[in-house]
Amino acid sequence: MKRFRWQRLQALLRKETIQILRDPSSIGIAFVLPLVLLLLFGYGVSLDARKVPLALVVENPSPDTASFAGAFAESPWFAPYLLTDYPAAEAALLNGRVRGIVRLRPDFGRDLHRPEGADIQVIVNGVDANTARLVEGYLQGVWQTWLGQRMRLQGRELKAPVMLEHRIWFNPEVRSRNFLVPGLIALIMILIGALLTAMVVAREWERGTMEALMATPVTVGEILLGKLLPFFLLGMGGLVLSVAMAVWLFRVPLIGSAWVLFASSAVFLLVALAMGLFISTLTRNQFTAAQVALIATFLPSFILSGFIFDIGSMPAPIQLITYLVASRYFVAILHTVFLAGDVWGVILPNLLALGLMAGLFAGITRRLTRKRLE
Repeated sequence: MKRFRWQRLQALLRKETIQILRDPSSIGIAFVLPLVLLLLFGYGVSLDARKVPLALVVENPSPDTASFAGAFAESPWFAPYLLTDYPAAEAALLNGRVRGIVRLRPDFGRDLHRPEGADIQVIVNGVDANTARLVEGYLQGVWQTWLGQRMRLQGRELKAPVMLEHRIWFNPEVRSRNFLVPGLIALIMILIGALLTAMVVAREWERGTMEALMATPVTVGEILLGKLLPFFLLGMGGLVLSVAMAVWLFRVPLIGSAWVLFASSAVFLLVALAMGLFISTLTRNQFTAAQVALIATFLPSFILSGFIFDIGSMPAPIQLITYLVASRYFVAILHTVFLAGDVWGVILPNLLALGLMAGLFAGITRRLTRKRLE
């Protein structure tokens, strides 16, 4: 059995570095891909509902209805359209020009001064259930705020059976971008690691350079390390770019330690690189390797990692499948480090899971790789 030789590994590292510098696609995957995905998702995807078009039907204008309409005009959540005709508002809702209707009936001003109060009719487009719930909650908030201000101006106290005090932890601005951008880093890292190693190694099998490498005295371990280390450095470069854009361009707070973030990312990148080596070992074809890498890494990471969809809301069998997705653990670490800090009760279990997956894929790849050409 041949012993490990540092000189041979140095030669392999130099060869891989030169190949990376001569290959624009590797540089593009490592640096252009994160840039495009972050700009696309950071600016194009939002789970917030702001400036929602809303039809405000005032059938009998009065000072009270004007005050109520002013509360909607000042709200950052709505873009109200004042109408006096309910059928016109209903047509606007059916045509998709507005997302909801608030109707103040002709007796609104009179009933408002009665002990039983006035009724408000609210109609919300429920096609998008998530947005409908947000709009309903925002409407209740505007109504409660306006009623409280009205009571204070009249020198009265708004009596309620329960006083609710809001306190939002970890994301006090309630910006979906603070949640999406850290999770997007996991998608970028899994794509960089898996695509780089899967496609580049498969390309060497196609071109015949891997056969020439197998004929040299290098060991299988040296070959794998020679492939792994340069792309590891390239992937960490992509991580630095992604974190810099998240913090300085998208203004996502980084509450935790940078060293915890980069150490966790390094372990996750090893998982992605080992998965790419495993895929290339099985396929040995660029096109097939790229397709398998996308299906096996990007799609599960997008759907089953908690990046956008809450894992706790998924059916129990699907929740069990998510434990096989490496991005699930890294997304939990990213959200914790960026928004909550160094919460070791979350970081350590997920980091341990990533370490086990990295060792598993590396061990399987090492066992499947032989210096034979069958």
